[in-house]
Amino acid sequence: MFNNIGPMGLILIAVVVLVLFGRGKVSSLMGEVGKGITAFKKGVNDGKAELDAEASDAARDVTPPAATASAAADKDKA
Repeated sequence: MFNNIGPMGLILIAVVVLVLFGRGKVSSLMGEVGKGITAFKKGVNDGKAELDAEASDAARDVTPPAATASAAADKDKA
């Protein structure tokens, strides 16, 4: 459907949007879109860092909880 637009069609659409909404409105809209993209990327990176931290914490603690309790009980008996 959009394969027929081409570069001239995109320029025409941009000019029509600019005429209809004005330079100030389009500029502020693009600024908000940029802020949204930045916030999204930050959220993705924070989520990835949180998952990596949880995975590294799980990888460090490989001793099962029951074995730790029984080992402590065996030390107390000795």
